Order: sequence, then C-alpha cells, then structure tokens
Amino acid sequence: MGKVIDECVKHEPILAASRDEIESLQLEKLKWAVRYAYGNVPMYKEKYDGAGVHPDDLKHLDDLEKFPFTTKEDLRKSYPFDMFAVPMKDIVRIHASSGTTGKPTVVGYTKQDIDTWANLVARSIRASGGRPEHKLHVAYGYGLFTGGIGAHYGAEKLGCAVIPMSGGQTEKQVQMILDFEPEIIMVTPSYMLALADAFDARGLDARKTSLQIAIHGAEPWTEEMRKEIEQRFNVDAVDIYGLSELMGPGVANECVETKDGAHIWEDAFLPEIVDPKTFAPLEDGKSGEFVLTALFKQAMPIIRYRTKDLTRLLPGTAFTHRRFERISARTDDMMIIRGVNVFPSQIEEIILQEAALTPHYQITLAKKGRMDTVSVAVEGRASHSHEAHKAAALNVAKHIKARIGISVAMDIKGPNGIPRSEGKAVRVIDNRNA
Repeated sequence: MGKVIDECVKHEPILAASRDEIESLQLEKLKWAVRYAYGNVPMYKEKYDGAGVHPDDLKHLDDLEKFPFTTKEDLRKSYPFDMFAVPMKDIVRIHASSGTTGKPTVVGYTKQDIDTWANLVARSIRASGGRPEHKLHVAYGYGLFTGGIGAHYGAEKLGCAVIPMSGGQTEKQVQMILDFEPEIIMVTPSYMLALADAFDARGLDARKTSLQIAIHGAEPWTEEMRKEIEQRFNVDAVDIYGLSELMGPGVANECVETKDGAHIWEDAFLPEIVDPKTFAPLEDGKSGEFVLTALFKQAMPIIRYRTKDLTRLLPGTAFTHRRFERISARTDDMMIIRGVNVFPSQIEEIILQEAALTPHYQITLAKKGRMDTVSVAVEGRASHSHEAHKAAALNVAKHIKARIGISVAMDIKGPNGIPRSEGKAVRVIDNRNA
C-alpha cells in the first residue's frame, strides 16, 4: 500500500474491512434506515404499503430489491418539508437544488447528519492526499448548493485552513491562489480549466502555483479532461462524487494513489446498479443506472434513490469499499438525435484528442424541417493556426460520424468564444422545441 492509503486506513480501519464485515454492517444499518423511513415519512409508508412490502421483509441485503425506488419527482411532490422525518426544531441546515427544471429538491440535516457529512468529506480529502497542514481553496458555490459548504465543513474537520472563495470572480480567484498559496483546490473541472485560461491571459504559468491536489466533482468529466488539468496545473486531479439528495459531496472519492474510480463509502451508503429500462438489478461489473441508499440520515431518509447516473460497480483497490466507473453520462443528459442516443461526454472525448482545440465546447440542437441538426462550437487554441483549427474540427466531425453515427456542423470560436460557467458547465442548448 502507498503512504496515502496507509494513512487513511490508520485513521479509519473500516476502509480495510472485509466484504463480510462491510455487508454485515450495511444490513444492520439498512434495517434501521428502512424501518425509520417507513415510520416517520408518510411518502415511504404509502409507497411500501402500496407495493405490499414491510420493513420486516428485509432480512438480507438482496431483499432491498422488493422495495420501491425513490425519485426526484417524489422529492418535488414533497416540497418543501414533507420528506423530513424529524420536527423542525431538530433541523439545523436546509439545502436545495436550483429548481431549473421544476420545483427545487429540498434536503434537511440534523446536527448528527452534518457531523457524518463532514467526516465523510474529510475522509474524501484525505484519500485525495490532503493533510491537516494544507490550505484548501474552495471554489464551489456556497449557499443552497451543497458543494461549497459541504467541502468547507469537511476540510475544517480534517484540520485544513479553508479559503472560502466560492464561485465566480475569476480574476480574484487567480490572485488568491497566487497570494495565499493553497495546496488543494475543490472546484468543478470545467471551472478549473477556466482558471487555467485566466492564468494564461495574465501571462502566468499555472504549473508554477502552490497547488498540488485538485478535487473535482458536480459534473461529469473524462480522463482526457483529467490529463488536460494535470498538465496545465501540475497537480493530481481526483474525482469526488455526491448528490444533494443523498447528502452532498463526499458520497464517494478516488484515491490519489490509484485514480481508478471513486470508492463508495459503503459504511454510509448502499449502492446498486439497475437496468435503466427495466429497473432489474444488475450484478457488479455490468453498466446501468446508479441507485443509492443512505444508511445514516436522520432528517431526511433516502432509500433506493435513482440518481440517473450511468456507471458500473467494480471491486475495491486502494480500499475494500467498492468503486464505480467514472460517471460519463446521465440518463437525463442523453440526447436522442435522429434515433441515435448521444451523450455530451462522447463528443467531449473526441474534442480533447485534438491538440489544436481547447476543452471549451457547446452543443446546439435545432430542427431543419423534420430533421434534427447538431452544431458543435469549440474554441481553437491561440497557440495553433486557423488552418490547424479547421483541420482539427474536420477530424472531430469525421470521428463523431464514425464512432457515434451522427453528422455535426463544426463552429470554431476564438479565445473566450464559449461562455464560461462559474459552476456546472452548460454543455447542451436544445432549441428543437423553440
């Protein structure tokens, strides 16, 4: 084992527990969680009674398959507080999603929930190589979004000196990194690349900053993007995973010494993979939709939550807790173009193979008559000629046609021609119903 793995296991022996030990702990906690949800949240009692199942039916982990899923729509119907299992006097924090596609999903926390969350994020930062003596720059947004405050509490729990920068103010972000010299940054991968561009614009070498570790989450990103970030900043870039509905960041994290997929913290969450069409359970190693159950939540229990993320479960490596393959797509990100299922990450992977193009891109969908049309706008690198940009764009279109099976129109933009996001990047604009 490496130094980071040894340090993590020394602090938390559960990370080296056997499968039998992990599953025994999960079953004990799962029985509590299902019974607690049934007894304290009317939505769960109604669903379980309607499906003809009862907490007493849960005798083995596999028995969880008998219980209905929880969906984002369930949370929206319960807006704002009908999913809470405790009185408001016991709620110490409320977060919510942006609600851009409907009512926001609201999440509540007791003090114990917050403590558990902080511990799991601290574990994630330690697995990333973070130490108490490090300074940690948080560039996730603060507020109702769970990213900024979740990262903040976890970093403080580990003992780091936290720089609560939040999102936006890119020029100030650059200056704070130069002046405060943090070793760690927590930020979306797309905004990390926007920071790299800001360093370049000032004639500064981002590889010479104090940053050593970049912890990225909140949006899908590819191995190609990891290479780009690591090359431009001279850092180790690792993946953190979470959902506000489950907790926030810290549900799972990569180990910096293996970088082979995020380990799910299985003492706090029970993972499943199901077929996204039939919802039948799939065995480890098969790709499908990620379903998660929180095993500890007091304020708002979540049982069998359909995340809409597509992945597969893999055996543990750095730790005995299972990993999942990097989230490259979501069922609700999928574009259906002339009958072909297409994910933005497939197009991103092809773009990032062209040295003359930057990772900044945007896909626009429209209608021409009855036909869907696809336009991919991408920025060319200032270090390459316009002829090189055109040749690279032709290659991208050719490979998209060959690998994915759709034709696209390429639109080459100059520097800053693609809008920068201060949070999650907007990759697709769908004008087909405009």
